[in-house]
Amino acid sequence: MKLVVVGGHSRGVGKTSLAAGIIAANPELHWTALKITQYGHGICSAHGHDCSCAIEDPDCPYAISRELELDSGSDTSRFLRAGAEEVYWARTRVGQLETAMPALRDMMASREFVIMESNSILRFLRPDVYLPLLRFDVEDFKLSSRIYLQRADAYVVVGSTASQPSWPGMPAGLLDEKPVFRVEPPSYCGPEVLRFVWERLGMPAG
Repeated sequence: MKLVVVGGHSRGVGKTSLAAGIIAANPELHWTALKITQYGHGICSAHGHDCSCAIEDPDCPYAISRELELDSGSDTSRFLRAGAEEVYWARTRVGQLETAMPALRDMMASREFVIMESNSILRFLRPDVYLPLLRFDVEDFKLSSRIYLQRADAYVVVGSTASQPSWPGMPAGLLDEKPVFRVEPPSYCGPEVLRFVWERLGMPAG
């Protein structure tokens, strides 16, 4: 299995667009795409408002559902429209992602190319490519992103790279240690990013 993980330091920075762009560039790879959402205390980690991600069964620590609709308006439907063969949404309570890992590992074992939108999954998996997406005009910096930032294979920066903010807990000069790719909306996924991904996956450029 070849695994690509796309992360980001905050909500709404373009993670889904970047993952969808990677899928769309080579749909013939029959991608399996997963979005991981953690929730707690009624507040959604996806958008910060009252949570519709919560699992109704209080005794169930996680749920994994398959996306089958192209126009549901969800992030997972965007993966499907981009050309992913299978798309899943995994939801867990905050701090309980490990409860879903046996099911996720079983699911991924028979897939050749998997792409995930998550930071916290890095606690359990070592991907072939980890790309955190950064926006210097967004001050929020999630703990899960800060913890794993140094495991990045490259950084994808939205907009200018000239004025790096002093995010709390981010070592000075960190972006000087790895490749940095600048992208712009709406695609968030340029040819340099794609070439880097294919090289890390050991494939010819798409």
